[in-house]
Amino acid sequence: MSVRVRIAPSPTGDPHVGTAYIALFNLIFARHFKGKFILRIEDTDQSRSRPEYEKSIFEALRWCQIHWDEGPDIGGPYGPYRQSERTEIYRKHAYELLERGRAYKCFATAEELMEMREVAAKQGKRVGYDRRYRHLSPDEVRARERAGQPFVIRLKVPLTGECVFEDQIKGRIASPWADIDDQVLLKSDGFPTYHLANVVDDFLMKITHVIRGDEWMSSTPKHILLYESFGWTPPVFMHMPLLLGKEGKKLSKRKNPTSIFYFRDSGYLPEALVNFLTLMGYSMPAEKEIYTLDELIREFDPKRIGISGAFFDIQKLNWVNQKKIIDSIPEDKLWKRLVDWKFNETFMCKLMPLIHTRIKTFSEFMQLCDFFFISDMKFTPELLCPKQTSPELVSCILQAIIWNLDELEDWSGKGLEQASHNASERFGVHHKKVIIPILFSAVMGKSMGPPLFDSVTLLGKDTTRVRFMNAIETLGGISNKRMDLLKKGWEKKDCRELIPTTH
Repeated sequence: MSVRVRIAPSPTGDPHVGTAYIALFNLIFARHFKGKFILRIEDTDQSRSRPEYEKSIFEALRWCQIHWDEGPDIGGPYGPYRQSERTEIYRKHAYELLERGRAYKCFATAEELMEMREVAAKQGKRVGYDRRYRHLSPDEVRARERAGQPFVIRLKVPLTGECVFEDQIKGRIASPWADIDDQVLLKSDGFPTYHLANVVDDFLMKITHVIRGDEWMSSTPKHILLYESFGWTPPVFMHMPLLLGKEGKKLSKRKNPTSIFYFRDSGYLPEALVNFLTLMGYSMPAEKEIYTLDELIREFDPKRIGISGAFFDIQKLNWVNQKKIIDSIPEDKLWKRLVDWKFNETFMCKLMPLIHTRIKTFSEFMQLCDFFFISDMKFTPELLCPKQTSPELVSCILQAIIWNLDELEDWSGKGLEQASHNASERFGVHHKKVIIPILFSAVMGKSMGPPLFDSVTLLGKDTTRVRFMNAIETLGGISNKRMDLLKKGWEKKDCRELIPTTH
């Protein structure tokens, strides 16, 4: 059997280190066993997928030294490799399941689904679809279709028994069918859900091993049932340990730097990030911690993949990066690498207009511009809080601005300027006296510097986001209760009554 594995990211946001982590182990597995590694773009979420995010996936994975044998950009024998270009394939397979009696048309409205959730919550039952349309007769189905009622196609999940499968990492896994909902396969707009598209593509692209994160373990019974419903043999499943933040939960962009570009722009070597990410899920013999990707591919043994989650420890990454700098970059080449990173003419030409009229001597350059080259900002509550402003208020303002920038899909200076005015209005605080001082401090680590909004455009989304998050953490973070209040206030466009202030 020729090994074929894949990575299937969705182009709905910034390229996540978790994507690189799973892609690396798929690549390592394929190269070790002389197989093929495929990149597939899962862009069926039409409301969130963006061409620029797809481009970022390509760029980020290539920066991480991850190269694929087949994909949307290079083609291959089992294309197309974008799900949005395969919709007719999914519709055909969904209707095949209807004919086999393994799926059914569900006419539940949004109001009915909401009612089901509310009833289940009140009764203390598992929240899910109550299968009310599962047993309609063919005549009832035709009547509803003639009346123009929209429908989705759902998978018929067994009502009793359990799904048992062997995970190559975790071992034997058993899941009661009673805990699994009748999964939607085809939405009313004709687009497939992740589950249908994933299984159909993996089968048609002859994927032999599905290597993915632990968070997909709960979906595996649905996927195995789909394979069985089509009469296909499932691939081997391998669920990698989760990447965990310092709080012990799945690494999330709300509290952790997660964008691959953040690490690139912060001056980490790609080979160091790759080395570090493989340490998260694997242990080399003799507890070896510094190695090349080629070494790992050569010595790889799937039995050495970990089971429990791995902490994404930035201090460990810093140590690995330092070792890589010492071991792989000679002294006479170090300045060249620094120039390539950020001291290059392209970056400096963008920076000079921001400081041209602000420096009295050349020696003031670093004092004014140090924040462009520093990733570990030393914030203090005193710096971040303007006079008569509470840490709680500052934290909430920064969090709301993060949300607003995401909503605007614009993390440039122009976007921040708009988000800052929105925050001023919704919190009822003075823009220049409160918002601007907060942003200067959170972006630059000081109360004054080059033009704020132009600086943010040059810093970029990933660095700016992490600085806002670190500033919030410096101020003590935001409790879950306060976060809920903040969300409600922000949605209502009035945070004045919900956020206690002393300003």
